[in-house]
Amino acid sequence: MMNNNNQTPEMALESLAEQIRACRNCDLARGRTQAVPGEGNVRAEIMFIGEAPGKKEDELGHPFIGPSGKFLTSMIEDIGLRREDVFIGNVIRCRPPENRDPQANEIAACRGWLHAQLQIIQPRVVCTLGRFAMNTLIDPDMLIGQAHGIPVEKDGVLFIPLYHPAAALHQAKLRDTLIADMRQVRVELQARGLWGKR
Repeated sequence: MMNNNNQTPEMALESLAEQIRACRNCDLARGRTQAVPGEGNVRAEIMFIGEAPGKKEDELGHPFIGPSGKFLTSMIEDIGLRREDVFIGNVIRCRPPENRDPQANEIAACRGWLHAQLQIIQPRVVCTLGRFAMNTLIDPDMLIGQAHGIPVEKDGVLFIPLYHPAAALHQAKLRDTLIADMRQVRVELQARGLWGKR
C-alpha cells in the first residue's frame, strides 16, 4: 500500500481506492466486475461497514446501492444525516460468488484496506452492519443477536454493532430493531458530546 505523508486526506483516500480497484490479493479478483472500495466523506464522524458487495455493487462500483442500500440511506436520513456525511464500505471489496459468505482468507486479504481507511478517516463511531463486520472489527466471538445496539469502545473509537440492512429486509421482526438501534447511534454521539463536532 502506498503512503505519502504529503497527501491530503482526500488524496490519500482516493489513492487507496485506486489501489483497491487494482487489488489481486485473493481469488475473488478473478470473478469480479470491479472492486468496490467504499465511498463517502473523508472527514466523516461515522463509518458504516458491511460485509461484501452484492451484484449491483459489483456492476456499478458503489457500496450499498441495492434495496438494502436504500434502506440504509433512509435510516441515515432518519437520524439527521445524509449519505454524503458518512463513509460507507465493506469488510471485503469484491463480490463473493452468488453472494455467499466471505471466507476467512478473503477477509484477511482485505483487512489492510479497511484499517488504512480507518486511519485516514479517523471516525469517532464505526457502525458494523452484520456479524462479519462485527466479528472482524470488534470481537470474533461476539454474537449479533446479543450484541446489536450495544456500544463498545476500542482504541478510542466507539463501535456499534447493528444488524445488516439486508437481514432486516428479509426478516420483518429485525426491521424495527435495526431502526431503533440506528436511532440510538445518534443518542450515543450526543451523550458523548460528539454530535456535529467536525
